[in-house]
Amino acid sequence: MDENDVAAVTGAFALATLPANVRLGRDVWIEARGTFRRFRSTRDPGCVIGDRARLWSWTALNVEPGGLVVIGADAALVGATLMCAQHIRIGARAVVSYGVTIADCDFHPIDPEARRRDAVANAPHGDRSQRPPLTTAPVTIGDDAWIGIGAIVLKGVRIGRRARVAAGAVVTADVADGCSVAGNPARGHGAEQQR
Repeated sequence: MDENDVAAVTGAFALATLPANVRLGRDVWIEARGTFRRFRSTRDPGCVIGDRARLWSWTALNVEPGGLVVIGADAALVGATLMCAQHIRIGARAVVSYGVTIADCDFHPIDPEARRRDAVANAPHGDRSQRPPLTTAPVTIGDDAWIGIGAIVLKGVRIGRRARVAAGAVVTADVADGCSVAGNPARGHGAEQQR
């Protein structure tokens, strides 16, 4: 392992080597260059990261050509995976823990026949232009929200400001400001019970 290899996994790599459509605020820290391994957005910008945001190792931004990821100031992603075909927004000071998956798309059709066509089109010698269209819906994580280890946030969900998502929860519906949710599917209680 040479010094460039070490830099790529310790936050010491040159941020200027990130794709040109990634916009960084002041004092952003990204621990591993590999965070952008599957970043394919052709939008400009395709990713906006706010001041002082921290993206720790194992965080992965899997962004399709039409995707946009926005991460707010002072947010911390500690090994989360963002699967973005359209738009994922994470608010300021939000904390997204290890093993969390946030997806704005299923990335495959639900209909069995369309799913078969998709598998054939995605096969090594398939024609990707023949893929059926994917259904997307933006995901928004509010300011000061916390998302616990291993939680899954699915397409179209809005998690409110100061909301808490417990470890392992599967979030399929909106979470109101200040609420805590847990379980599969995630269910919760109001802010007054959170104190």
